[in-house]
Amino acid sequence: MPNEIEIENRTNDRYVLLFLRVIGGISLLAFAAAMMPQTWIVETAEALGFDPFPFSPLTFYLARNLSLLYGFVGALLLVVSLDLDRYRPLVRYLAIGTILFGLLQLVVDSMSGMPPSWTLGESLSTFVGGVLLYWLQQKR
Repeated sequence: MPNEIEIENRTNDRYVLLFLRVIGGISLLAFAAAMMPQTWIVETAEALGFDPFPFSPLTFYLARNLSLLYGFVGALLLVVSLDLDRYRPLVRYLAIGTILFGLLQLVVDSMSGMPPSWTLGESLSTFVGGVLLYWLQQKR
């Protein structure tokens, strides 16, 4: 019969797995963005209220490569979720890295002249996600 600590650990593991799988699954959608036709990228940027998207190989390269990176991060999170016991030490570093990434997003978005709503939404959600993952894995 499992004791209270074992039951709590299993519950915490379920929350960590849920977090990793939801965020990982959503991040996989970035692979589709990397393959979007150029016109869709331009239309999406304009629909979000940004200045016209510069029609240049460098901007499309950066947009597509960033999407690929997010997709691979999503794949990593899913792989980690498939064997949590094995990768448990990595989860702590993923959480810390996500917290730092959120803080750096705030700086980079601000330096880039992104709208405040975008900057706060992106950086704050990333930061809070990292804190949540850290808290969930720490509870074990």
